[in-house]
Amino acid sequence: MNTKKNITFIGAGNVATHLAKAFFNKGFSISKVYSKNIENARLLAQTTNAKPCNNLDKLYEQNHIYFVCVKDNVIADIVAQFKAKDSLIVHTSGSISMDIFRQENYTNYGIFYPLQTFSKTKATEINKVPFCIEANTEDNETTLIDLAKMLSDNVQLVNSEQRKQLHLAAVFACNFSNYMYAIADELLTKNNLSLDLLKPLITETANKIQNNAPQLMQTGPAIRNDNAVIEAHLKKLSEHPSYEKIYQILTDGIQNKG
Repeated sequence: MNTKKNITFIGAGNVATHLAKAFFNKGFSISKVYSKNIENARLLAQTTNAKPCNNLDKLYEQNHIYFVCVKDNVIADIVAQFKAKDSLIVHTSGSISMDIFRQENYTNYGIFYPLQTFSKTKATEINKVPFCIEANTEDNETTLIDLAKMLSDNVQLVNSEQRKQLHLAAVFACNFSNYMYAIADELLTKNNLSLDLLKPLITETANKIQNNAPQLMQTGPAIRNDNAVIEAHLKKLSEHPSYEKIYQILTDGIQNKG
């Protein structure tokens, strides 16, 4: 690991910010932070004693690990442009295959996917974040596992197909759930009510599935086949056709599963 303690980040967004700070706090040297927007690179670099950079051609250094932490639709461009074909390079996406490196003739590459929702302004208990690891050789796999274990107590070997399915499941569990919260917030706000009223319910719902199957914890009018309540809800949503459609689809889904 001594020759692998220098890390360069390509990207300065939410994931890069949390990983760079976590590695820095564990004693790793963060060499450079790249972003097309030099101010974004500078903000993260300042917190990790790194050098900001907005030129990919100036990133390459020997014995460094490169973390590509950018939007999924930018990864291919970064991988195609970057010149460090022999260095260990990883991306942190849940949905992009590891083959993207092989196609550009990299020799040492892998995946370092933290399964969590990150925001720059909110602290995360990184030691509880599941890290999903994949690499093109056993040596690289071992290196990435060792790196992940420096940050987290939950490190898993997950191949590309499994990771894509995991990411899909995460979209349902996290992104779609958050959108449901946004709808709830809107409906409450229009009636001079606060989302705070729902927060104990949200917390209890999340707590229940820590030790129980979600299917067994389902409650509400759909699982009870309480059609009078369902019709009343749909009537109230008639002024929001998209929400009405979502309500009906989810209700049908719950009833069909039940």
